[in-house]
Amino acid sequence: MSNVAPSAVILVRSRRFRVNPATAADNAFQADPPAVDPAALSAQATREMDAVAGALRAAGVTVHVFDDDDPTRPDSVFPNNWISTHPGGMVGVFPMFAPNRRHERRGDVLEMLKAHYRVQTIVDYSGLEADGIFLEGTGAMVIDHDSRVAYMARSHRADQVALERFCADFAYEPMAFDAIDSGGLPVYHTNVLGWIGTRMAMFALEMVPDASRREALRERLSVHGREVVELTEAQVGEFAGNAIELTGWHADGSPRPIVAMSGRAWRSLRDDQVAAIERSAEIVAVDIPTLELSGGSVRCMVAGIHLDPRPGVKPGHAAADDAMAAEGTPSIG
Repeated sequence: MSNVAPSAVILVRSRRFRVNPATAADNAFQADPPAVDPAALSAQATREMDAVAGALRAAGVTVHVFDDDDPTRPDSVFPNNWISTHPGGMVGVFPMFAPNRRHERRGDVLEMLKAHYRVQTIVDYSGLEADGIFLEGTGAMVIDHDSRVAYMARSHRADQVALERFCADFAYEPMAFDAIDSGGLPVYHTNVLGWIGTRMAMFALEMVPDASRREALRERLSVHGREVVELTEAQVGEFAGNAIELTGWHADGSPRPIVAMSGRAWRSLRDDQVAAIERSAEIVAVDIPTLELSGGSVRCMVAGIHLDPRPGVKPGHAAADDAMAAEGTPSIG
């Protein structure tokens, strides 16, 4: 099993999706919604979320889906901003920049993790919100679980003080840097810049203006022989950096490495970049144009579960989902 690529994930099925005006100020990836009925827009977003869940399940990934009918949580479809899980039984709960996103944190998600996975410690950093300090989970950080490095592009949503506290608690090496777009604005979330897989990483190093820091990142990303493939800023704008490697399973029980991304992201890649991914993993691409209006893509939707299952729960197999649904854990088929 790969520490980097989990075989189980959490998704939130937001039935009241809308583009969040409270996050537009520093998220250059957000777009104005089309002039359609809000209910129709939300229904389309739900269909797209179901398509992502279905594609991951079809690849053999265990998917835990939690429904959300709360109209005051327009961005709840992006749970990776408030929760992260880590090998060894650690769970982090994070401070959120936008006040209307802070009640996306859900006790039922934590209870599911404790019931079905080995959770040793939950560390809650949400109290930092009162001090104006934010670290929006694996949106703010791109984490290499093999090398124990947490990469973070500084922004309003990614504070270095919080990063260093997290790294001290979870035993990661902090690697903070600045990333700027062509308009001179800081990139709001590190996970739109790139992703780290088991054998390769894709990262928009050209958006790191400090040459020495850029080379340090390249060197650190390439440890253990990992191939580093660079993305352009234009590809970042198409969400090519907002992907995630997961471990699915074939019918015979053998592992099936996949890289999940949106159709828009996949179409932005050059042939050589696609070939680099496919040397170690299968690409699973799903079109989610409505969800991407909110400035996030497939990676933002996925909270990976890097925890050992409790006895009787076999990771990576659909039977685990069926058992949890029978026990009352929120899930969809």
